Amino acid sequence: MIVGICGSPRKKATEYVLTKALEMIEERGFETHLYTVRGKNIGFCQHCDYCLKNKECRIKDDMYELYEKLREANGIVMATPVYNGGVSGQIKAVMDRCRALVASDYNFFRGKVGMAIAVGGDRIGGQELALQQIITFYILNGIVPVSGGSFGANLGATFWSKDTLEGVEGDEEGFRTLRKTVRKFAEYLSEE
Repeated sequence: MIVGICGSPRKKATEYVLTKALEMIEERGFETHLYTVRGKNIGFCQHCDYCLKNKECRIKDDMYELYEKLREANGIVMATPVYNGGVSGQIKAVMDRCRALVASDYNFFRGKVGMAIAVGGDRIGGQELALQQIITFYILNGIVPVSGGSFGANLGATFWSKDTLEGVEGDEEGFRTLRKTVRKFAEYLSEE
């Protein structure tokens, strides 16, 4: 199963793009699940080390729903809006809270495959920095990061929303990067 995690608190451009990505992945024969932070209660990691001692997070909230989906996943797609040149606070909270999964099983994520999507209001608004933050999370946790490759999707899929849903719907260059990234992601998963 492929788990798509939408890091936007709004049902707009980022969720739209992630939904399109998951549809493309399904067309390639994979089962998908969309998890959105919108409307969820997800607290911030307090780095209290409870998970190191007890093999679970002490914060009992909606992350536990995602924990179960991540356990089943062999692929992860993280999508974030760009906030101040980086990932949203919501997707950062998700990444930080995954510490509990690795504390319970050091190899929890090992060998899973990950791709990243960033949606910015400006053409050059921090999309690459946001993708790098997601890729860093993947690398630190043993997830194999997959991009679309050279010539336009170097780190993953990037979109320019012009701060509107219509803007992202019309971003053909963004969809080109998404198609390239989904293709490489699916090819890598098929080799596994």
